[in-house]
Amino acid sequence: MKLTKTLMATTALTVAGAAVHAQDMADSMTMVSWGGAYQTSQINAYATPYQAMHPGLEIVWDESSAEAVAKMRAMDEAGNVTWDVVDVVAADALRLCDEGLAMEIDPEVHLAPAPDGTSAEEDFGDLLVGDCFIPQIVYSTTFGYRTDMVPAGVEAPNDICDVFDLETYPGKRSLEKRPINNMEWALLCDGVAKDEVYDVLATAEGQQQALDKLGTIKDDVIWWSAGADTPQLLADGEVFMGSTYNGRLFSVIEEQNQPVAMMWDAQVFDLDGWIIPANLPEDRLARALDFIYFATDTQRLADQAKWISYGPARASSAPLVGQHADLGIDMAPHMPTDPANAKNTFLYNYEFWADYRDDIDAKFQAWLAQ
Repeated sequence: MKLTKTLMATTALTVAGAAVHAQDMADSMTMVSWGGAYQTSQINAYATPYQAMHPGLEIVWDESSAEAVAKMRAMDEAGNVTWDVVDVVAADALRLCDEGLAMEIDPEVHLAPAPDGTSAEEDFGDLLVGDCFIPQIVYSTTFGYRTDMVPAGVEAPNDICDVFDLETYPGKRSLEKRPINNMEWALLCDGVAKDEVYDVLATAEGQQQALDKLGTIKDDVIWWSAGADTPQLLADGEVFMGSTYNGRLFSVIEEQNQPVAMMWDAQVFDLDGWIIPANLPEDRLARALDFIYFATDTQRLADQAKWISYGPARASSAPLVGQHADLGIDMAPHMPTDPANAKNTFLYNYEFWADYRDDIDAKFQAWLAQ
């Protein structure tokens, strides 16, 4: 019988092409994530079953993912890297990789194939951005709206450009207090083709065009900084529609039973996943790689969706998404990657924002202050 590397972990496993025995792996591991419901989903789907396979393994959690770049720089400078597996957004993974602070990953060696034998590289596909990033979930920034505030005789909003249509859909909007996503949506709704958005946004004229479009609704916008802001504004009826992370909207709709619905059109896909710090000692590296192999296989990524409405990064995981562990509802229709929700998506351009973020941020903040 052919054993997977995960099942072989208690006797021997392959790490970067070298045989490593279980006794050569560290007996503790420090993992870094975001806290809250998301970290809980990781504990339930990944950490707890992995520890069950490895009795005696201690996992310590650190909730510092938001400061991962700065903290890893400081650790590297001090020559004392205490983290083993770190959850970061894709953009931060690219920065850490470029600076040599994250280890390069070979999908064919370090990640499990799909159950049908499809290679990990093919199964993750375009979501394998960068050389060091191991995608875990696809989440999106999208819009929710109050169903009881839709004007009589008017179809519920279902197009991203409805956000800019104050005549048909009067009422306050909430938008994140940063240019990312807002600038892209503005250009899409000012007639720029999806595949040309970043070419236009790279020019001073295009940046002004986006700001001008946003200016048409600026007086009706409440600007948010925390992901919880829009759900609260919607729950309180202070805005008609607003952007936030799809998981936050899932909570306000399904867990709080508020009169809110999702508007998936032009949702902006973003990625979150793992990196392994560069230059770990051999025993800690072996443990980190063994965990990553297990935690990013097809079944584990599907399992995480039992606790959070973010889409698994593997194509082979999507058909395995089942019901919410507590609510008992089917989770597939709530995933940003579900075909019914992903008819018109927009993929965040990490490289563009790495190059232009500082300049556009300055322009955006100056525009806000006007």
